[in-house]
Amino acid sequence: MERKFDEELNNLKEKMMQMATLAEESITMAVRSLKERNEDFAQQVFRGEETLNLLDIEIDNLGMQLFALRQPMASDLRLITATMRIAVELERIGDLSVNIAQRSLELMKQPPLKPLIDIPRMAELAQHMVKDAIDAFVNKDAKLAQNVCERDDKVDDLNDQIFRELLTYMMQDPKTIEKAVELILVGRHIERIADHATNICEDVVYLVKGKTIKHHFEQ
Repeated sequence: MERKFDEELNNLKEKMMQMATLAEESITMAVRSLKERNEDFAQQVFRGEETLNLLDIEIDNLGMQLFALRQPMASDLRLITATMRIAVELERIGDLSVNIAQRSLELMKQPPLKPLIDIPRMAELAQHMVKDAIDAFVNKDAKLAQNVCERDDKVDDLNDQIFRELLTYMMQDPKTIEKAVELILVGRHIERIADHATNICEDVVYLVKGKTIKHHFEQ
């Protein structure tokens, strides 16, 4: 019975890792679509969303079955709970990647407003946060989880910088408003991806230490 339970736990974790890989790929493809003005990359994001959604449902069902049939205790209970929470965060990251891809398709209809430098840089920071958040989960590394959370400020600062620059474009030339607004939305979506990475790290701390942290971190 114990061996069967371990197999079910491993299956749950493996499905979550599949989600993590897909979510990271979705961010990459969405930003490449934006930067390279390539519709094929956007379509890859749309196709990946369905798989992410299905995996999220599978993880939720598996987790509920484990709760109902195995009645896990202590650390196993935290592991199942954390995995289910992380799956939700990854599904939302996938949704945000879809939003970026949609913005990309809209921006392709017009000449580019400006060379994209800060947005890809911001996306890279957010993607690394997601990757390290998952690594923290795999290795049960609360210190890395805290480090990821602290990086969120850099993403927020870049988002503010992008917003101010695009606002200047709009004030100087009203014809740029539509394109600038699309890019502002992209920045907002990337900023939210970083927030979800932070949420994952809060779940990692819950998993490792058995305590819930929100909006503050141990020094």
